[in-house]
Amino acid sequence: MLIHPGFDPVAVRIGPLAVHWYGLMYLLGFALFVWLGRRRLRHEPYRTLGWQPRDVEDMLFWGVLGVIVGGRLGYVLFYKPLDYLAQPWQIFAVWQGGMSFHGGLAGVLIALAIWARRQHRPWLQVMDFIAPCVPTGLAAGRIGNFINGELWGRVASPDLPWAMVFPAAGPLPRHPSQLYQFALEGLLLFALLWAYARTPRRTGEVSAAFLTGYGVLRFTAEFFREPDAHLGLLSLGLSMGQWLSLPMVVAGLALWIWARRRAEAT
Repeated sequence: MLIHPGFDPVAVRIGPLAVHWYGLMYLLGFALFVWLGRRRLRHEPYRTLGWQPRDVEDMLFWGVLGVIVGGRLGYVLFYKPLDYLAQPWQIFAVWQGGMSFHGGLAGVLIALAIWARRQHRPWLQVMDFIAPCVPTGLAAGRIGNFINGELWGRVASPDLPWAMVFPAAGPLPRHPSQLYQFALEGLLLFALLWAYARTPRRTGEVSAAFLTGYGVLRFTAEFFREPDAHLGLLSLGLSMGQWLSLPMVVAGLALWIWARRRAEAT
């Protein structure tokens, strides 16, 4: 049985300034987005359409804005609406933690829709561009969760070779679900999407693959992740993360069908 190392969440201290590992993981995710985005410019149709490195940097700015605003509001609305209704000023205390991936995704969709409109570019074309560049950022975030010893997994059998005790969760061995999500939603999803997007696809198909792939992999990982204590398991024994992932799968499949029919019609 393994024991979580209990990393110091602060990576570097410079006088009163404390640089947290989780913040560094965010920065790593943003850097990977720029690096992969510049390589994505070599893919069709972006190479033919004359996309530039500056477009990648602009999308990062708008995407970060969407992640922060959408992620925070998503957490407020999906996970603790009554708590924040009673203390609405706490919505702005982002340094205390509390972000939702699904809310962050919605924020990115809206932010980049605005950017696409300003640049006179098709929104789905923009979404297809960024989709393969996102999973590495998700992977970095899950490593941050693991370092912080948070969002641990459900209780596991002591016979499981990689079962781990997270001191903050009590003495029982648990699944290191942060690492499961790192491997599934991060590395595996990236490898599949990047390979899929390297050849020209119908507009919307790469976005559809991301929505479906993430939804399925997140739904699967949630079986090993401890549900939020204040929510527990909801209807049908599913967690909030699973219920929020189901619409992603449905939307991805619907977008895939639409993209194919639209291409056939033209």
